[in-house]
Amino acid sequence: MRSDNLSEQMMTQVVSENYANPITCFFHVLFKAAALAFYILFSLFVKSFVIIFVITVLLAALDFWVVKNVSGRILVGLRWWNEIDDEGNSVWKFECLDGESLARMNKKDSWLFWWTLYLTAAAWIVLGIFSLIRLEADYLLVVGVCLSLSIANIVGFTKCNKDAKKNIQAFAQNAIASRVTSSLQSAFSVF
Repeated sequence: MRSDNLSEQMMTQVVSENYANPITCFFHVLFKAAALAFYILFSLFVKSFVIIFVITVLLAALDFWVVKNVSGRILVGLRWWNEIDDEGNSVWKFECLDGESLARMNKKDSWLFWWTLYLTAAAWIVLGIFSLIRLEADYLLVVGVCLSLSIANIVGFTKCNKDAKKNIQAFAQNAIASRVTSSLQSAFSVF
């Protein structure tokens, strides 16, 4: 009986350690890795700048779109976009799941999302430094475009995450206040 309970606990632990959305995680990493690998390998072995520029930027743009519109929603429950209002001002818009749904998000999925987001930008910075050292301004242009796309997602999701935390705090405070108020009302309504 004890071994059944132990094996059940081990199975629960193994299941909880897996990614909840492995296909989304795969595509979240795929375009980042593809853009970096293509840029590195082709800049070492093929000296056609046009091919390197077009395909690397295309892969980085696909990564930007997948992160912003798919993996951000599924892996961390966040979505952002930027609009221009009637006065011509840039306005950031954020969406997030409710606090309860955010609390149920898989920690491993979230970890993968945030770490790959930051590590990709760091990798592009390192590649930019190498382009500067080698005095290759054209390759620095490719890195600049890819780094801009990475940083745009970092800024958008970081702002969205801060906004989500603020909303969760406000929701929790309102829930506590309403519970206290209802408790006080029920306590005094007895008399």
